[in-house]
Amino acid sequence: MQDPNLFGPTFGGDSFEAWRTLLAGFYALSEPEGDADIWGEITGGREWPETPHDELWLAVGRRGGKSHVAALVAVYEAAFRDHRDKLSPGEWATVMLIAGDRMQARTLLRYVRGLFEHPMLKPLVLRETANGLELDNRCAIEVATASFKSVRGYTLAAVIADEIAFWMTEGVSPDVEVIAALRPALATLGGKLIALSSPYAKRGALWTTYQAHFGRDSRVLVAQAPSKTMNPTLPDRVIDDAMAEDPSRAAAEYLAQFRADISSLIDPRLIEDARRPKPLVLPRISGAIYGAFVDPAGGGQDEFTLCIAHPEGRRRDGSRVVVDAVLGRHGSPARIVEEYARILRTYGVRRVTGDRYAGRWPRDEFGRHGISYDVSDQDRSALYGELLSALSSGRVELPPDQKLARQLIGLERRTGRSGRDIIDHPPGAHDDLANAVAGAVAIIDQNTFRKVPAITGISMF
Repeated sequence: MQDPNLFGPTFGGDSFEAWRTLLAGFYALSEPEGDADIWGEITGGREWPETPHDELWLAVGRRGGKSHVAALVAVYEAAFRDHRDKLSPGEWATVMLIAGDRMQARTLLRYVRGLFEHPMLKPLVLRETANGLELDNRCAIEVATASFKSVRGYTLAAVIADEIAFWMTEGVSPDVEVIAALRPALATLGGKLIALSSPYAKRGALWTTYQAHFGRDSRVLVAQAPSKTMNPTLPDRVIDDAMAEDPSRAAAEYLAQFRADISSLIDPRLIEDARRPKPLVLPRISGAIYGAFVDPAGGGQDEFTLCIAHPEGRRRDGSRVVVDAVLGRHGSPARIVEEYARILRTYGVRRVTGDRYAGRWPRDEFGRHGISYDVSDQDRSALYGELLSALSSGRVELPPDQKLARQLIGLERRTGRSGRDIIDHPPGAHDDLANAVAGAVAIIDQNTFRKVPAITGISMF
């Protein structure tokens, strides 16, 4: 950007015209000739700015070139802006590349490393590390995952937030918490925040920022652009095939439209109201009726989960379901079943309910340990529907489990092509703990007032 031809072979062609216009407006450079229509189209009709922006939020379709451009911005902020006069002795400025997981962040890092192969920039690199680059101007480029804990403690020269609409994944913090943790770290150096993502549901930081700033003059620039606008070389057939297969999904992925067919299932306030302050696990109560639900898993990223619950109160208008314990394990399924069987026996439970996962294996394995396994006659959408009803009426007590809370908050109601509502977790996320809790609440709620011998998954002692 000090040398306009530095990356001319990569970014100087006609296919990057919209990106050059967007970045020129973001940094308040001279308005490119003949590009006024592009600027107005992608920014909701904003006037050309006179001063640089602090933040750029871009909802852009897939294959629009955002990873290449994010790398370009990272290189510019790290190599061409000198912050040494603002740094204390021993302090470094950091350009942080953040994604939902480290593998995605490293994709950006590969583009960054490729740009630093330019003969003009390569001498600036002091050292390459597993997580990034260190430059001779006391600026580092590092990858990070979307966690409000891991981003603290840095002095940030810039942040690239990649695919922020999809940060509601297991093991990371909600996007709003991460952004809140980043802004103070950017304040010292006046660092830029650049968030680029394909849009998703009408929720989260990308959506709320879009609502507040799109088409309005402010220090926050919000742009929205279909894939073809930002990357005219994308073949039409790719978009046409996607639209034919699933118009709602393709409109988000390639036309950069926020999805209207997806909504959050549970208001976070319901979950907060239902949570007890402590303890995480309740001990067995003499004379209580307990039920248990399991969500088996065979390995990988999914957890094998168990939930134990009991009804509190005898009258239909005054009873509620207390979730005593919710557990998740990775590892050998057989060993997990053995552990869970021991825990179930401490609560006097001799029957569990679960889904049809892996055919007869769960039934046979639990049976080896003296626990009967009943297959649920409800799918997860039906279970989540019952859980929502119970939470809305204040009839559930949840443990103070942050991971469970994140999974419940992340649940989505989607309208399928058949018109039927489907409730599930977002792409890349998990709902193993949430599913076990929904199942346990359902079997307790449905059977509290029946005769004990007829109750599926419940043991009286």
